[in-house]
Amino acid sequence: MSKSNDFSRVLSRADVIVLAFGAMIGWGWVVLSGDWISKAGSAGAIIAFIIGGIMVTFVGLVYSELTTALPKTGGAHHFAQAAFGKRAAFVVSWSILLGYVSVVAFEAVALPTVIEYIFPHYQVGYMWTIAGWDVYFSWVAVGMVGSIIVTWINFIGVKQAAVLQLVLTLLLAVVGLSLIFGSAFGGEVKNMDPLFSGGMAGLMGVMIMTPFMFVGFDVIPQMAEEMNIPKKTVGRVLILSVGLAVLWYVFIILGVSLSLSEGQLKLASLPTADAMGAVFGSALFSKILILGGIAGILTSWNAFIIGGSRVMYAMAQDGMLPKWFGQLHPKYKTPKNAILVIGLLATFCPLLGRPALVWLVDAGGLSIVIAYFIVSISFVVLRKTQPDLHRPFQAGKSNIVGILASILSIGFIVLYMPGMPASLIWPYEWVLFGAWWIIGLIFFIRIPKVTSSMKPITITNESFKE
Repeated sequence: MSKSNDFSRVLSRADVIVLAFGAMIGWGWVVLSGDWISKAGSAGAIIAFIIGGIMVTFVGLVYSELTTALPKTGGAHHFAQAAFGKRAAFVVSWSILLGYVSVVAFEAVALPTVIEYIFPHYQVGYMWTIAGWDVYFSWVAVGMVGSIIVTWINFIGVKQAAVLQLVLTLLLAVVGLSLIFGSAFGGEVKNMDPLFSGGMAGLMGVMIMTPFMFVGFDVIPQMAEEMNIPKKTVGRVLILSVGLAVLWYVFIILGVSLSLSEGQLKLASLPTADAMGAVFGSALFSKILILGGIAGILTSWNAFIIGGSRVMYAMAQDGMLPKWFGQLHPKYKTPKNAILVIGLLATFCPLLGRPALVWLVDAGGLSIVIAYFIVSISFVVLRKTQPDLHRPFQAGKSNIVGILASILSIGFIVLYMPGMPASLIWPYEWVLFGAWWIIGLIFFIRIPKVTSSMKPITITNESFKE
């Protein structure tokens, strides 16, 4: 187990809000908005994100209570361990880790994609073709350099990363709000036709992307020992960040739908940027929105290196990963080796080319929802087995929040399964998902050998005082 004085408590309330909100926004709102509208229609895409937002809100309430009750680095790792023991803790941590790593890798692929919009002819040095997409050295180099820079910022301290997050989130918010308000005055309602398309398959096709888009509020529990705010406030901040993200995506979809007709949407390379240009009547504003997109890439990238490295730290502290992953830098108080490994994985991802964007969204999304389900069940179990556990933030008096979060999580898991209209794509997405769990199995079977007890842990009120 980690000690409370291992990490530096330097994160303020504002730091936590921008880390969580920035993590949930990322780059997807720029590059994928056209896909959402094309698949489900303008109103269908909005409904899909509202449904996804409802699921995430219930899960967020579960996380809020458990984070204030068990404020330990690793978050969900400790929730599942307290409820079910070491094995469940490994499964939930390995699940969420794939989600985090996939987001970090997604951003490493997204960065050269956005640069391509600004400098359309910068690709030189053909390397190979993957899934019909040509990979060029210059394109790969942009993603790799970006990965190295973000990894270094996280390596030298969480407070430095939080300051960067604040600046970038403010830029992101200003640009996004410009599109939203601009479309309200300069857009046309007739552009929203068709309101629905693709039937139920189209709706579900967008819904399965929402867990990946909303993942990010759960980086808050990962930083529990680095926050310098009251526990009860932590729960409120987490729910606030979820609500802001739901509103963001809904209004971005509405803004793009009002700004671009169906024909324009089909021709748009980056629909959200093109919508900004159309609303203000200038290609310059498209470039301005791209700056917001770059800010979103970096905020998400930054937050998930923080979250992923803390998950690996917690797993290493409990003997589920090599102790090497649990080493803190003596000066910067960051899990240095975990950060370097995640950064290294992201650095090589641009070699897969742009098709990797969708593969990472879907494979990571399934893993994220599995983790949400386990955390939701842990909430219900701990309410029963440890009713006296001090909970500074309570998600209601009954278990209904945890039960609904569990049911909604199962519903989303089913959407990814073979035979469903929105199932993962074979072979790319299933291979990514399967390979991750094959690697995890190697560590999983070692758990009885490296841990002394497989029983759930009991936590008393004295364990975590205000």
